Amino acid sequence: MTAPTKTSRRRFLRQLVGTSALATLATALPATAAARSPVSATTRSGRIAGIVDRGVHVFRGVPYGADTGTRRFQRALRETAWTGVRDAVRFGASAPQRGDADGQAVSEDCLFLNVYTPALRDGGKRPILFYLHGGGYNNGSGSHPLYDGVNLCRRGDVVVITVNHRLNAFGYLYLGDTGDERLLDAGNIGQLDLIDALRWVREHAHEFGGDAGNVTVFGQSGGGAKIATLMVMPEADGLFHKAMTMSGQQVTAAGPRAAAQRSTLLLAELGLEPNAIDLLLKMPMARLLDATRVRDPSRAENTSLYFGPVLDSRSLRRHPFYPDAPAQSARIPMVIGNTRDETRAFLGHDDTNFILTWEQLPPKLREQQYVDLSPDVVIAEYRRLYPEYTPSDVFFAATTAGRSWRGAIIEAEERARQGSPAWVYQLDWRSPADGGRLRAFHTLDIPLVFDNTGAEGSKTGTDARARTMAARMSNALIALARHGDPNHADIPSWSPYTLPQRQTMVFDDDSGLQDDPRSGERKLYERVPFIQRGTS
Repeated sequence: MTAPTKTSRRRFLRQLVGTSALATLATALPATAAARSPVSATTRSGRIAGIVDRGVHVFRGVPYGADTGTRRFQRALRETAWTGVRDAVRFGASAPQRGDADGQAVSEDCLFLNVYTPALRDGGKRPILFYLHGGGYNNGSGSHPLYDGVNLCRRGDVVVITVNHRLNAFGYLYLGDTGDERLLDAGNIGQLDLIDALRWVREHAHEFGGDAGNVTVFGQSGGGAKIATLMVMPEADGLFHKAMTMSGQQVTAAGPRAAAQRSTLLLAELGLEPNAIDLLLKMPMARLLDATRVRDPSRAENTSLYFGPVLDSRSLRRHPFYPDAPAQSARIPMVIGNTRDETRAFLGHDDTNFILTWEQLPPKLREQQYVDLSPDVVIAEYRRLYPEYTPSDVFFAATTAGRSWRGAIIEAEERARQGSPAWVYQLDWRSPADGGRLRAFHTLDIPLVFDNTGAEGSKTGTDARARTMAARMSNALIALARHGDPNHADIPSWSPYTLPQRQTMVFDDDSGLQDDPRSGERKLYERVPFIQRGTS
């Protein structure tokens, strides 16, 4: 799901964790490391020293590529080899981005992995779970406390890896029309970083007790969108074998014309002519980031420039899920999920949104649902479908359905038409936080899937109800990784998504399979074409 206009996903996650907790995380690692047993591993470029945390071997800030500062907008080179033993206790720098970066420094030297594994070099052939962080294509890192992989390792005897890669203009600024041979890959560099990281994983699987032939990519929000895009990129073919997306989808990519127009706007904001590439390559990082604030006239939400994958006919030769599901990844078992109340994460911190009147609702929907469908039509249909809904209930439901939910439905439908396995879930389980008013908000499934209900910043609570839901969802991920099917003993039988049944596992205190939940909402938004926001 794409970041909102005013309250970004990054800001929301920061609110979950709290500034003091992030500061503590950044400063406490040396002392924490000293109190735990050291452990070492060998990589292609040298030895690394990590720690053992609750029986799990942990290595942070492991480089999989060289500093990109001297190769801005270009494919990364292999990391520079080192002598001796490299410290792998602290997280590496996050990619350049505006604002907070999960408490980490930002740098163009940002190509780092974090590895969690139950054992080293034991021939264990464990499934590898490779997590792609959210934050759209603009911000985030693999270092957020909710992404800690220790509990997943302990629960499922798996290897967990999180990753940093280039973002925003540094990862997705399209420069293919400049004629500069160095920049032919610009526009999809962030995706190519992920491919390089997956190649590193394949090369090092044995060292970390994993199976190079059994890699599951999973990601939330922008991470899910990156996965959908990887599923159609030729260079990614064969690098992963299962996929799980959580509130993140990518039906269409940006076309080269639209992407080039955005690049022109950025260059103009920087005061550069289109051919001033050398000046762009030397532009201070902060100045380049600041220029990304320029308004994107193609986005209904009246916000800054969109950055994302580009249909460059080079590394990305077709849209991810248009006009159909990609044949390249037809054999990959896939789970596609969303949360019932996505936009309460973005719009639920404005108290006025909870006391809307019917008179106030139409202009609010016109501004926030991001689809060109009459608010009066939307309101009338919701009142017919859910006569008990208040204006605020309609507002949150319609903005959720009218933003990116349809993208997940389209992906599931195209997989079904292709005859490829896809299991679909909807998280209805409500968070107890903030008096319960955020319900099943965007990002709620992260601590559940990671089995991190007790992590700093989780809004699941830590009672038996939360632990039960975390067990159900994390075990579904582990089952997918181990068996290519998310079914396990603690959930009802979960059938793949087919048409016209549209079977969907609804995760709640009383979980169960439902056919076509929210069918009325689906049909309502099918009245207008779906175009991935930012790609036109």
